[in-house]
This record gives sequence, C-alpha cells and structure tokens, in this order.
Amino acid sequence: MNWQEVCEDTCLKDLPFKIELNHWGKIVMSPAKNRHSVVQGKILRHLFLLSEGGEVMPECSIRTSDNVKVADVAWISSSRYQQVKDEIAYSLAPEICVEVVSSSNTKAELIDKMALYFASGAQEVWLCSEDGSLEFHAPQGQLARSGLFPEFPDQMEMA
Repeated sequence: MNWQEVCEDTCLKDLPFKIELNHWGKIVMSPAKNRHSVVQGKILRHLFLLSEGGEVMPECSIRTSDNVKVADVAWISSSRYQQVKDEIAYSLAPEICVEVVSSSNTKAELIDKMALYFASGAQEVWLCSEDGSLEFHAPQGQLARSGLFPEFPDQMEMA
C-alpha cells in the first residue's frame, strides 16, 4: 500500500489510531490515549505562540527511507513549507519533528524514528513523555535546549 491509497481508503478514514506505513507498505497503527492528545495540544500551542513564521501542525506525514512516518507535532519554516505544501506526505521533513512517547514505544523504535526524520531533513527531533518532560535532539546528539526555539520549556505543565 502507498500513502495516497491510505489517505483515500474510506475504511481507514475514521480510525481512532495514528497510521503509518512500514517498509513493506503495511499499515502500522498506534492507539493514542487522551493524555497523548493533551500533550500534543500543549506543544502545538507553545510552538504557535513562539513561532513568528512557518506552520505548526499535528500528525505530519513524512516520507522516509522506511516508508511514511507521522510526527505527532511538527514545525516547518515558511520557505520549506513552500517546497512541500502540495505533497501528500512531505519528501522533506519539517525542521522540528516531535514524538509524544507512550508506554508502547520502545527506545530502539524511537532511536530508529529519530534517525529516519534526520535523514529526511529534520534539524531537531523532540521526544516528550506523557508527563510532559521533553528531550531535544539534533543529528549530532541530545541538546540541553532547542536550537531553533531555545525558549521552549523542557517541561510542559500538566494538570
């Protein structure tokens, strides 16, 4: 299956899961807890308030060497957005890809996904636990703070 087929398949349109494709074109689904969505929303709002340009988006599909992966949250600059805005899954990753880590994610899976995002052009990958703590990563390794949004907190306030 390819990403266009996934997007057009009416049987898949209302599933309450995030859908990605593995390297064989098979659908991989990840059920999300509501806490996951709350964390996504908080990150989206913070990024929106801090960014003066570009686009902040949830569930951003990115073509990688291991098929399509979907970042929970992404920030893409205006210039990069102009390059990919008409693509159904971006061939060039947004500058920031954020994964909200759930209990079903393994460390190996997250390391692989970060590598895929970096290979597709991401400058930073942020990992956020469901308790709101963030890690910022660049291709060369973990960062103390985001280089693109240094004022972004490393802990989201959770109620």
